[in-house]
Amino acid sequence: MKESADPMSLTTPPHTVEPAMRPPWEPSSSLPPIRITNVKAICTAPDGIRLVVVKVETSEPGLYGLGCATFTQRPMAVVTAVEEYLKPYLLGRNPDDIEDIWQASFVSSYWRSGPVLNNAMSGVDQALWDIKGKRAGMPVHQLFGGRTRSSAAVYVHANGRDFHELEDQVRAYMEAGYTHVRCQVDVPGYATYGRGSAQLGPAADDGQPAHLSLRQRPWEPRPYCRLVPRMFEHIRNAVGEEVELIHDVHERVPPIMAIQLAKDLEPYGLFYLEDLFSPEDQDYLRLLRAQSSIPIAMGELYVNQAEYVPVVRDRLIDFMRVHISDIGGLTPARKLASLCEFFGVRTAWHGPGDVSPVGHAANLHLDLSISNFGIQEASLFGEATREVFPGTPDVRDGAMWSNDLPGLGVDIDEKIAAKYPFPEHPFNGAWPEIRREDGTVVKP
Repeated sequence: MKESADPMSLTTPPHTVEPAMRPPWEPSSSLPPIRITNVKAICTAPDGIRLVVVKVETSEPGLYGLGCATFTQRPMAVVTAVEEYLKPYLLGRNPDDIEDIWQASFVSSYWRSGPVLNNAMSGVDQALWDIKGKRAGMPVHQLFGGRTRSSAAVYVHANGRDFHELEDQVRAYMEAGYTHVRCQVDVPGYATYGRGSAQLGPAADDGQPAHLSLRQRPWEPRPYCRLVPRMFEHIRNAVGEEVELIHDVHERVPPIMAIQLAKDLEPYGLFYLEDLFSPEDQDYLRLLRAQSSIPIAMGELYVNQAEYVPVVRDRLIDFMRVHISDIGGLTPARKLASLCEFFGVRTAWHGPGDVSPVGHAANLHLDLSISNFGIQEASLFGEATREVFPGTPDVRDGAMWSNDLPGLGVDIDEKIAAKYPFPEHPFNGAWPEIRREDGTVVKP
């Protein structure tokens, strides 16, 4: 490869490897051993959920890395950010320089943070860690300091149309070896978070095309807040104390009602209560701490350190459950995990079906290497997803297990992935709004 006389020449065609962009500490007389030669986003939906995975290719034949960039509500915005903005910025760089690439990418748009930029950066960042692990011949958790546990305990999702159907699911999971279960139940007549069935229907005839009239059922906080304590009373009486129970409020309840709900749930010994307040309302955590000892998990909607640093620093939460790709990847997540350790906060990384198997592997490698691990949310992927993503982490006996392959341990079969294009959606992936009976939009 011939080196350009002017490595910053504006005449160089975009999306080419030469001239390499070198940090000032690299010698100008020679190129480092490998360079980034291509960055691309791969879109696939084998289980019907829109997933975005970034592939970073290098000048070493056959050496590439994969990273999760899944923002399922705005996937094409992330694809554009990856291929039109990060790719030309990264071509020719040394993939070993993970920290420098992350910091430079973070400020490359001047305005920073937000889920689109963060997910694009995460796809690159996780892929670079994958490459580094492959070059070292080690799984990524070994690069992070090695194992602190053999596997990562997981929680799974139980739901039901009524208390008895929910109880049956909880019992089935317990019999399968799961010790942590999230419980959600239908609120009769209303939309219910965590219940995927029959939650959508046509709105009243407003003259709009049918696809624009698709709305969730109305939602009201008081019926929900009355029902949830009764649900946990039933489940505890039915299955006893042998299982850890979790509930996700999903930020929908007015803050003062959420505080009362937390107090009402104290007798049932929850492992934690999840996302009680929206990020805009998290100052209410101070009021909650003064009134309740129920463990609190927060973070699914966090995208900026200004949101998550204060709640850790002030010991206002017990579990940090950010979506790792939404904060920018493994590089910032490792730092956040260390911050949490110093303040007694455990981790519970976000891990539903709209985190790709690559993202679940990234979660797992952190889980295995940190001392303040709490629990890991699990998605039980179908056969189609496992065919697209060989090496998808195995979930068994109530835990997630690493395959100990070099890097993140997950690959992608691009030919099979292409057989599962994004499904049609009336809002191009966006969630339909949730409204109260009077029409007011509810913040999830």
